[in-house]
Amino acid sequence: MDLSQVLETVSRSDPGMVRSHNEDAVYTNPGLGLAILADGMGGYNAGEVASGMVTTLLGSELEKAFGRPESRLIDKDGRQRTSGLLEAEIARANHAVYQAAQSQPQYAGMGTTLVMAVFYDNAITVAHIGDSRLYRLRGEEFRQITRDHSLLQEQIDSGMLTAEQARNSQNKNLVTRAVGVDPSVDAEIHEYATLPGDIYLLCSDGLNDMVEDEEIGMTVQMLSANLELTATQLIQMANDNGGRDNVSVILVRVKREYPAPQGLGGWLARLLAWFK
Repeated sequence: MDLSQVLETVSRSDPGMVRSHNEDAVYTNPGLGLAILADGMGGYNAGEVASGMVTTLLGSELEKAFGRPESRLIDKDGRQRTSGLLEAEIARANHAVYQAAQSQPQYAGMGTTLVMAVFYDNAITVAHIGDSRLYRLRGEEFRQITRDHSLLQEQIDSGMLTAEQARNSQNKNLVTRAVGVDPSVDAEIHEYATLPGDIYLLCSDGLNDMVEDEEIGMTVQMLSANLELTATQLIQMANDNGGRDNVSVILVRVKREYPAPQGLGGWLARLLAWFK
C-alpha cells in the first residue's frame, strides 16, 4: 500500500550555531510510512557515523521487509508483527554499531539515540531509545508521546527534581539508553491509533533543549497549513535561542484514513466461513 498520498512528510537537519558538523541523521519513506531520526554521540565524527549507520541500516532493511506483502498480513497479530520486526532490526543495527565501535579505535564509545515511526492501518508504531522525541498535535492538544530514557527523566520520576528545576538542569544530555553503546539495548515500542489531521513531530534534543514544549506546540499549530515552513521555523527558533546542538525535525501529517487492504487470506477465510 502506497501511503505517499496519505502522509505529508517534511524533514530538516541543521548543525546549529555552535557545532562544526552535524551528528544527527534523518530518513523518511512516505510511501511505506517510515520516519527515522537519530542523534549521534561519541568522539570526533563518531556520532555522525553511528547515526548514519542506524538510519541507513534500518531504512534499507525495513524497505525490503515492508516491500514484501506477507510482512504486513492483516489479522489480529498484524501490528504485533510490525513491532516484532522493529525490535529485531533495531537489535541488528545495535550490533553493527557496537561491533564497529569495538573494532575501530576512532569509533570507540560511539552511539546514537533513535526515534522512529511506522504508519500502517490507521495506526502508528513508535520505537525509541534515548532522548530523541516524538510529539503529536491532535486538534488543539500538543503532547509528547515518547518518554525520555535519560537521567533527568529518572530524577523527575523519582521526585528528586520538579519539571521547573529540570528545565535548568545541567544533566539534560545524559541518556540512560543508546544504540551501539552496549552489546544489546531495549527499544521501547508502543502503538497508537491515528486520526486524519494528526501531525507528528520527531525531533532531536537540539530542538526541545532550546525551545520550550509550549512554544514548539504553538508553532506547529499556528503554521500547520505549511509543514515546510513549520520545519524551517522550528529550526530557526532553536538557532535563535543559541543553537548549542544539532537540530533535526521530521513532520508527518495524516491527511486521511489509511486502512490496510484486506488480503486474499482474509477474503478466503470469510468466504469459507459463509459456507459453513
